[in-house]
Amino acid sequence: MPLQIVRNDITKIECDAIVNAANSTLLGGGGVDGAIHKAAGKGLLEECRGLGGCNVGEAKITKGYNLPSKYVIHTVGPVWHGGMNNEKELLKSCYKNSLILAKENNCESVAFPLISSGVYGYPMDEAFKVAVDTIADFLMKNDMLVYVVVFNKSALVTGSKLFSDIAQYVDDNYVAEKERFFSRKNTCAQSTCYTAPTAALSDSDEDLSSLVEVLDESFSEMLLRKIDESGMTDSECYKKANIDRKLFSKIRLNPDYKPSKPTVLAFCIALELSLDESREMLMKAGFALSHSNKFDVIIEYFIKNKNYNIFKINEALFAFDQSLLGA
Repeated sequence: MPLQIVRNDITKIECDAIVNAANSTLLGGGGVDGAIHKAAGKGLLEECRGLGGCNVGEAKITKGYNLPSKYVIHTVGPVWHGGMNNEKELLKSCYKNSLILAKENNCESVAFPLISSGVYGYPMDEAFKVAVDTIADFLMKNDMLVYVVVFNKSALVTGSKLFSDIAQYVDDNYVAEKERFFSRKNTCAQSTCYTAPTAALSDSDEDLSSLVEVLDESFSEMLLRKIDESGMTDSECYKKANIDRKLFSKIRLNPDYKPSKPTVLAFCIALELSLDESREMLMKAGFALSHSNKFDVIIEYFIKNKNYNIFKINEALFAFDQSLLGA
């Protein structure tokens, strides 16, 4: 199952388990920790009293009590001391151990906050990268729906050169396209704009029934061919595309399956297609890339720069309030 980036209150997410960025006592605190204890009720604190605390990088599980989740997985993140005190490895361990614990308890869905990114001082953009990279590695070998819950998305991209480059690319292409549109609109308002009528089919035209009988390769057929040509297995491809296994099965079993545009582009990214190949695959599904669409411009930027990290792409899409790829 895929990884989803969402902006929400983690205490309100309905899933099998939510992860608590706890302190070593497990007895509640501020931020996410305090919010989870408050929403869960006194039963959570009573159970936590019997756990004997938790070391940094480790994880322990309790019931969810009044929360909409069945479980709470408590993990203790590292305090940021400049990045020279094993903080990254300890933070990765928080995610790994929490995911292992979720799997051992048969959880099919789990929601994470950005561990250590609050009062513990871990830079948010770096904390986000550790979270996404560690979860993505886990999902390549396991089926689970994982949410990364971001409360303040603006801090993710502060000072990021990649984000600045994307913003500039959007300005250069998306805004320019809008200016051309309005320029043409104004020109038409000042003069008579003529559009030639579409000619109707005549008796001499090729018979319509014979045309529809000789259809081109469908999206599903092209996708399966490209997977074979890439040398990837089906599971490697749909996991790289951040696509659910059940959705991929529908596509494989139905040659005429009509996917959404984000689904098509997710596979283009997973297969590392060129811009021309991506446009061809989009066309098979009845879509196109346009500079009048901010979503399309961002995707084009990543493909042109041969950056096929779908989670980095989704981070950028999330920052620009666009639909995400895959999930």
